Amino acid sequence: MTETTKATCHCGAVELHLRLPNGITNPHRCDCSFCRRRAAPTISVPLADLEVVRGADKLSLYTWNTGTAQHYFCKICGIYTHHQRRSNPNEFGVNLGSIEGVNPAEYEPIPWDDGVNHPSDR
Repeated sequence: MTETTKATCHCGAVELHLRLPNGITNPHRCDCSFCRRRAAPTISVPLADLEVVRGADKLSLYTWNTGTAQHYFCKICGIYTHHQRRSNPNEFGVNLGSIEGVNPAEYEPIPWDDGVNHPSDR
């Protein structure tokens, strides 16, 4: 059995299990028009390594423009938990602050990615 890491929204209605064989690696932020407004650092997880184990019915989906990036939020507390990436639709970005026992401040400085000049926009 593969060990999993738990991530939750603030109220606990949504729970994710993540398979992180190398632990938390390469947290970063994006400066696209949406991500810079929420400023939540994320880590990348392959689609197959994230499972919504509780509260799928409590997730709200936000998408825009191309519809490729799909951002999920708890309908109850409003916390962003994860999103399917536009830059790599085979990955989820997971809110670093939603991972149990993790304080994003311990990973500072967290670099910013250039989401303003996305290759899909050219």
